[in-house]
Amino acid sequence: MDYLFETSVQYLKGVGPQLGARLENWGVHTLEDLIQNVPRTYQNWKRVENLKEISDGDSVVLLANLLNVKSYRRGYQRSFELVLEDGLGQKFLAQFFRQPFQGYFDRFRCPQKVWIIGKPQFIKSKIVFHHPDILDEVESVEQQNQLVPIYTETVGLNSRKLHQLVDQSFRLLDRPQVWKAKEFLPLSLREKYHLIPRQEALKLLHFPSIELIKDYEKRRTIGHRRLIFEDFFWMEFALVMKRRSYAQEKATAYKGTGLLREGLKKALPFQLTLDQVKAIQEISIDLNKMIPMNRLLQGDVGSGKTIVMFFALLQIIEAGAQAALMAPTAILCEQHFQNAKQLFEKLPVKIALLTSKTKAEEKKKILAELENGELNLLIGTHSLIEDQVQFLKLGLILIDEQHRFGVSQRHRLQSKGLAPHRLFITATPIPRTLAMTAYGDLDVCLLREKPPGRTPITSKIMVEKNRNLMMDFLMKQIQFGRQAYFVYPLVEESEKMDLKSATESFERMRTQYPSISWGLLHGKMKADEKEEIMKAFRKNQIQVLVSTTVIEVGVDVPNAVIMIIEHSERFGLSQLHQLRGRVGRGSLKSYCIFAAGLKMSQEAKQRLQLMCETEDGFRIAEADLQWRGAGEFLGAKQSGMIGFRWANLMLDEEILIEAREAVQEIFNKDPELKEKEHQTLKAYWQNLPWAHTS
Repeated sequence: MDYLFETSVQYLKGVGPQLGARLENWGVHTLEDLIQNVPRTYQNWKRVENLKEISDGDSVVLLANLLNVKSYRRGYQRSFELVLEDGLGQKFLAQFFRQPFQGYFDRFRCPQKVWIIGKPQFIKSKIVFHHPDILDEVESVEQQNQLVPIYTETVGLNSRKLHQLVDQSFRLLDRPQVWKAKEFLPLSLREKYHLIPRQEALKLLHFPSIELIKDYEKRRTIGHRRLIFEDFFWMEFALVMKRRSYAQEKATAYKGTGLLREGLKKALPFQLTLDQVKAIQEISIDLNKMIPMNRLLQGDVGSGKTIVMFFALLQIIEAGAQAALMAPTAILCEQHFQNAKQLFEKLPVKIALLTSKTKAEEKKKILAELENGELNLLIGTHSLIEDQVQFLKLGLILIDEQHRFGVSQRHRLQSKGLAPHRLFITATPIPRTLAMTAYGDLDVCLLREKPPGRTPITSKIMVEKNRNLMMDFLMKQIQFGRQAYFVYPLVEESEKMDLKSATESFERMRTQYPSISWGLLHGKMKADEKEEIMKAFRKNQIQVLVSTTVIEVGVDVPNAVIMIIEHSERFGLSQLHQLRGRVGRGSLKSYCIFAAGLKMSQEAKQRLQLMCETEDGFRIAEADLQWRGAGEFLGAKQSGMIGFRWANLMLDEEILIEAREAVQEIFNKDPELKEKEHQTLKAYWQNLPWAHTS
């Protein structure tokens, strides 16, 4: 009976080759795909004949006459405004700040009768619908005064048509024996956590009841609960399976003599924070085990992660093994290399830097010394995973800004040793709920304290009319011997975007302010050019560095005390936080100025106001997760993170904790999943794509 779920959508009534192809391009191939595509929201349709019957806040369905469709540009996006009139001839507007899909408005031939479904707003003397659903008149509107599911739409497939196809699918699958194969959660578990069967849950979401409107609006029906639990359950299941696979690997235990670490401790010009001491101890214990360490070192900007990872790699070197440190950019690698050279100056540690710009002769020497064991530490970019890079005895891999590397890249570096210990580093503060899921297979070291001597950063929003005041302030700081960053979202001017660019602004400002020494840095420059610019900036030969976000991570110049971010309304919270973290690196008073464009959305204002209120990366990360969602926050494809179909980490933490408890209970009771009630669970897991990723 399981095969019925695999029936192609082409077999549904009303789905011809053209619509079938559209569905398949959209990722909907089978009946199962279709019924798992649950509504994105619900609307309470109140049928009205004209605008006089409408109250502010009503969700209504109204037959109207479409008179005109206008389009215009807002920045780099096209917006649309529809002019309509009701049955009494009263005009009103429907506004779209983006197209639902390409060609959405091409189907209209004005004048034309259409159904407008949505929530009107009374703005001054106008009635405006923002992003309403629009149906052609020929599509009968049976749903009146009831709760209607609204689906994400695609080209040629509106919400109503999707619901009709879902209805057909359920009729074809409406046999108890059919659904039995899809019910993988054991009955005892469903009873304990008050979970309804999967079939009932999906039906409730597709065919809502008006009596439960508040529960549907808040995603709190028993149907939502079952499917959210399911999302978290498989995530937690995957994490347990990953941990079990780690535990089966055999690693070398590296205790070390402690001599190099003691030498580093004496060379430090500051006291370690309590968080750093704790992290160093936890990592040291892991490195002395015969199970590979899998640990995430997580710390806010400027919390001292570099020192912690240096202590870890010295323990490996003391024990006669080698370490590899991989970072995403040449600038960050160079930063690590310079820091290591400075801190290991009096220690018998041999290090090398390998990037795409390393000359052939030098690279040959590095590879030879690496293979014969003479080289203790190799720092580099993706160059480290090349086939010719061979270690004599790789004991530890450190991956900085690890979410910027794909899963396969991390594995290729790992494969250069026999089960090496693994330390992943991130400067992106991760909210607790996200850490529990995305990194639940790793042990976590958390650095929240800032090293002594760091001063708070003063953050301000600057509007265009105050630009002269900002430049006067910059000039005074330069006269005091300080340095500054100017960051732009683009390298060069773009006709599509009304934004200032790094290149043009650099040329303009060095002409306008010739007494200042200016430098330009962006991703299109060659690696050696970028390195020369950064060297000059570190030596204060460049006073103001004009740059793109290439300096977002790892650049450490304590004398740089001003960060000016142009078009800051275009950046996300995480980027703004990382960019601001390039200043305030020492005891000097530092400033971050968020220069905003003339047109700024309410969401952008909220982002910038939050940045001015706090430097707490974890508070900023919570807000970022709430506004952007988990996939975008981490970069789901890069991180290898499992995507959620129904769950929301910010809203469903309580269910996440229950799902985690349920999975732990199953594995504590039956580690090999041999019991009869767990056999279906095991079989279902083995057929999931998640079971074959790591």
